[in-house]
Amino acid sequence: MKLQHLIEAIGPCTVKGPADKEITSLTADSRKAAAGGMFVAVRGVTVDGHTFIPSLAGSGVAAYVVETLPDTLEPEATYIVTDDSARALGHLASRWYGDPSKKLRLVGVTGTNGKTTTATLIYEMARMTGHKAGLLSTVVNYIDTEAVHASQTTPDALTINALLARMVEAGCTYAAMEVSSHAADQRRIAGLTFAGGVFTNLTRDHLDYHGTVQNYLNAKKKFFDALPADAFALTNADDKTGAVMLQNTAARRATYSLQKMADFRGRVIEERLDGMALSLNDKEINVMFTGRFNAYNLTAVYGACCLLGWNPEEVLVNMSRLVPVAGRFQTFHSADGVTAIVDYAHTPDAVVNVLNAIRDVLGSKGSILTVVGAGGNRDKGKRPIMAQEAARLSQRVLLTSDNPRFEEPEAILRDMEAGLAGNPEWLEKTVSITDRRTAIDTAVRQAMPGDVILIAGKGHEDYQEIRGVKHHFDDREEVRRALAELR
Repeated sequence: MKLQHLIEAIGPCTVKGPADKEITSLTADSRKAAAGGMFVAVRGVTVDGHTFIPSLAGSGVAAYVVETLPDTLEPEATYIVTDDSARALGHLASRWYGDPSKKLRLVGVTGTNGKTTTATLIYEMARMTGHKAGLLSTVVNYIDTEAVHASQTTPDALTINALLARMVEAGCTYAAMEVSSHAADQRRIAGLTFAGGVFTNLTRDHLDYHGTVQNYLNAKKKFFDALPADAFALTNADDKTGAVMLQNTAARRATYSLQKMADFRGRVIEERLDGMALSLNDKEINVMFTGRFNAYNLTAVYGACCLLGWNPEEVLVNMSRLVPVAGRFQTFHSADGVTAIVDYAHTPDAVVNVLNAIRDVLGSKGSILTVVGAGGNRDKGKRPIMAQEAARLSQRVLLTSDNPRFEEPEAILRDMEAGLAGNPEWLEKTVSITDRRTAIDTAVRQAMPGDVILIAGKGHEDYQEIRGVKHHFDDREEVRRALAELR
């Protein structure tokens, strides 16, 4: 691609050197920088790409995108100076792959909880409506029906655009993607053209990265601030930060709610462990989802589909055919009447939502046994809160390992146990079992017919990350095995 064509995508910048040259590759990874290519020096959280520029001397890199010029300039290279190289990378990636988001109706979903379910169901609804569609999500990416491994919630800008370009090539006309706060803050979505944005909710999470809830909120708000005037911005009117997301957006504004007047209104009529009756804008449907949190997700999906211009009646019919996302309130049953639920809930609010959904259905007919842990090298402040909420809403709690990463599992459990100190009732009903498999087996052995076991935190994940190594471990496999062997 012509360098001048790429420079035009960046916007205001200063160019030092010739712009009439051909660029053969684009990367922000110095290890992949090649002769004739462009290297974008991005200032990351832990690594500054500018520090690698000297190591590329003599490599034949044709162009560098920088925020500050290096002390020594390569005589044959062109230097493009911008005030935000991360943002520039997003626009360059989009241009490099032919601006694929402009050829799709792309819907972004952001929020603490519900992103995966909401984005996935919008993708499923597009396909049910007869369109080819793509998905970028925490669980898996899809190019129409082709599954592509997902390594993080929102990939880097080059990967995003490469996947979107493959969607366009496959004939997709719609796409849905999760937009994480990290991605918005790090400009990974810069250069993308969105047809709409959905806000689910905001509760405590990722404070190890953002530092404060306000910074976390601002990162998500950036997504809505950047939406174009011809897009829609759909927000949860029942969340206290829902209105904040729309404050500065140029997009068409819309709201959804379970509690107040809104453009799209949801109401739970009846709940079961395998589904519920739900009213959407006064039309009743039966869905294969449980819990108020899923009622919010489905109301958001309904609103987004209507805002995309699809027939509301057809939307309702298709919604009744949707199935839950893997690892999200996924249920398993034993022959003697014990139910186990695997859910990705890994924040205090998510744990509360899932446990309340179980309690609403269960009533006084059985007990809840909760298996829960917390990830290592992440926000430590939520650990005691998660233990407290599990103890408050369950009859029995088994604290255990999640993904300890580079922390000692016992240290994480001590942080969780600290939340129970001073409450004898909570302490009496709680036991810590470091090994996750043993904790799951213990819960299955202790459960009585009619009880519900919640295994929270990992959901769809098929690994445990310990000391930088991912070991195969799947809660769903463990539950199936335990229910078959131990009951």
